[in-house]
Amino acid sequence: MKPSDSDREGDEPPPRDGSGCDDCGDGSDRERAGSAVAAGGSEDSPVAVGESVAARFTVPDMDCASCAGKVESGLDGVAGVTAYETQPTTGRVRVTYDADATSQSDVVAAIEGAGYEVADVESDGDDGHDHDGGDAASGVWRSSRAIETAISAVFLAAGLAFKFGLPGANQRVATVLGEPLLVSSVLFLVAVAVGGKTIVRNGYYSAKALNLDIDFLMSVAIFGALAASLAFGEALYFEAATLATLFSFAELLERASMDRARDSLQELMDLSPDEATVVRGDGTETVPVEAVAVGDVVAVTPGEKIPMDGEVVDGASAVNQAPITGESVPVDKTTGDEVFAGTINEQGYLEVQVTSAAGDDTLSRVVAMIEDAQSNKTDREQFVERFAAYYTPVVVAFAVLLTVGGPFVLNTTWPEAVVDGLTLLVLACPCAFVISTPVSVVSGVTSAAKNGVLVKGGSHLEAMGAVDAVAFDKTGTLTKGELTVTDVVPLNGNDEEDVLRCARGLEARSEHPIGEAIVDRADEREVDGRSVADFESITGKGVRADLDGTPHYAGKPGLFDDLGFDLSHVHAATDGGVVTQTSRSLCERNDCLDLLSDAVPALQSEGKTVVLVGTEDELEGLIAVADEVRPEARRTVERLREAGVERTVMLTGDNERTARAIAEDVGVDDYRAELLPDEKVQAVEDLVAEFEDGGVHERRSWARRTGSGGVAMVGDGINDAPAMATATVGVAMGAAGTDTALETADVALMGDDLSKLPYLYELAAEANGVIRQNIGASLLVKAGLALAVPFYAVPIWVAVLVGDAGMTTAVTGNAMRLSRVRADGAESAGS
Repeated sequence: MKPSDSDREGDEPPPRDGSGCDDCGDGSDRERAGSAVAAGGSEDSPVAVGESVAARFTVPDMDCASCAGKVESGLDGVAGVTAYETQPTTGRVRVTYDADATSQSDVVAAIEGAGYEVADVESDGDDGHDHDGGDAASGVWRSSRAIETAISAVFLAAGLAFKFGLPGANQRVATVLGEPLLVSSVLFLVAVAVGGKTIVRNGYYSAKALNLDIDFLMSVAIFGALAASLAFGEALYFEAATLATLFSFAELLERASMDRARDSLQELMDLSPDEATVVRGDGTETVPVEAVAVGDVVAVTPGEKIPMDGEVVDGASAVNQAPITGESVPVDKTTGDEVFAGTINEQGYLEVQVTSAAGDDTLSRVVAMIEDAQSNKTDREQFVERFAAYYTPVVVAFAVLLTVGGPFVLNTTWPEAVVDGLTLLVLACPCAFVISTPVSVVSGVTSAAKNGVLVKGGSHLEAMGAVDAVAFDKTGTLTKGELTVTDVVPLNGNDEEDVLRCARGLEARSEHPIGEAIVDRADEREVDGRSVADFESITGKGVRADLDGTPHYAGKPGLFDDLGFDLSHVHAATDGGVVTQTSRSLCERNDCLDLLSDAVPALQSEGKTVVLVGTEDELEGLIAVADEVRPEARRTVERLREAGVERTVMLTGDNERTARAIAEDVGVDDYRAELLPDEKVQAVEDLVAEFEDGGVHERRSWARRTGSGGVAMVGDGINDAPAMATATVGVAMGAAGTDTALETADVALMGDDLSKLPYLYELAAEANGVIRQNIGASLLVKAGLALAVPFYAVPIWVAVLVGDAGMTTAVTGNAMRLSRVRADGAESAGS
């Protein structure tokens, strides 16, 4: 709720204190006396933290910045409220309050006193699985306001019919203050009364909160038209009815558009089931997920969603993890494997031991972080909010001047001047461009989450779309992070099975990753071990042990050089053994290998580690081990380059020869080897200094201000955390099951899939374009209409439908295009 220091860099304003622009309430927050979250509470559900309680209130009608401003003003009047955060794009308000000074009902009363119904409150023990269900957008058109708007439209149409279609029947029915009241006028007044009821009520709450928002401005415009009808003797009842009816329709359009964006997030929430089947003794029991405790075992049958994060303790099946990791192919799961809530059991029966409580599972944390992303404002969003603080007063002042001065300067009649002023009041609200950025961020971040990418804030999405350089960690990022045997070269009459049998016996007791890789290869080939005795680790060189009574060694070439072997003249086995193509090309003297000068360096140049196996008298074979490059690594680098990334760099602590081999294999532009952790941080700082003006300490604020430049660092989110924090954007790989990566990274690739990185870059770049389009179009349309008003080019209905509802609907619809960007790159938002 309270922005962290990192979120407050650059020009971001401080938390709200009740002052400033009330129209700029989107995602705002405010603190009076500390935050419950900072004290250790959850932001997702109400929890007691000392004497404070944190709660989340669902306020579906709060769908714009001005709405949020009125809610904030209401909460400012509650003495026990210590902090709050409004989220109009999701229709939620998070409030922290002192339970000794106020109560939940007082908070609800304050929100409803601002004119907004509280649909739901998450109380103590809620799991965060708030499944609203249904299509919220379609519900808008069945609401009471939709019915009132339809009735108002009928009376407006009837009034138009009498005024223009049946002028003979449009007779006087009454006289008010000496002015005739015709049949059409009465029909228009009924339309105003029915359609304008909610507008005036909301305008009252706006006036009460001293909020110069669209509801207040429209109320003034409606009453102004009615007053002018009596004051100037020229009926403006039609204009008043048009304002009431069309604005109500516009509000319904805006709500439906906003609900479309909210539905995309709701789809994520609905992934997790509400109930779980818990194994109890010899039977099972179906219970709500919040009743399942950590350590319980839940049963999942084919086709069911896994209800909780956990570990498989029985059974085997293929699990569709696409909702969490974005993987298109189901992943085989068996005993000991981790599974996530919301994923789908495709085939077999599974029993899963729960490892995370309801509301603390990976899916819930992802949803919470997406909601929190609204608090991390982009620089463009901050600019728009500052602009909006001046826009509305300026346009209102322009409306007053045009109304008062029009008859004297422009030779307009008083009724014409009043209509011009009313039209400008309609255009004075900045809702369309205030909402243009947050709705784009929510759409982009939610779309990314559905494709297995968690973006933890609009500023990170904006910065990612503008980076010019991408730095990769090697181990676990460009490579799989798991050593495997790549070559087995039998020597001196042995075959591959002989070499693996000896190596397995020597390495079975070793805990080194190389030894584990050799044992795994022997297991794959079903090679049995040998009797082992007197095992000894030779520090820095290898291992020694007696195999079936004969001393054997396995280790670096230097170990066998010390034992007196001539590594320049070794005979390669060709009958019954396996010799790699590399080994054959090096055997220049009748199956003779020069290991020291040729074979070993050649294998090392491919990024492999060489292990020799033999006795005190004979070399039996050579085994090469390597951390395999990810199959998608090279294509990922190519796609980033095609998308516009200027430079790709690999950073590693590995030796120069291995680093060069991996760099050439994946196709990065540059690499830096033998880096210690602090040197890796320095390498990222050097890249930041090169690609961002202003130096390292201004990297994030500069990138956000200019919308260009910057460096993304891709790593595992744990060992690489310092380097990722130094970069403009830190991207963590395989973060679905890693709490640390989820918390520390700016962006997390939930699956262990490097190919999602180009998708992230393309989505972020597309989001930046959509945000620019939304802000630019809304500003131009509003400004153009306002400037055209004095020239009688903008009827009042155009101001309502185009300048207000039209632009709000347009920017929301444009933002929803981001959901069409797919992880496989098959379809883009621009297609």
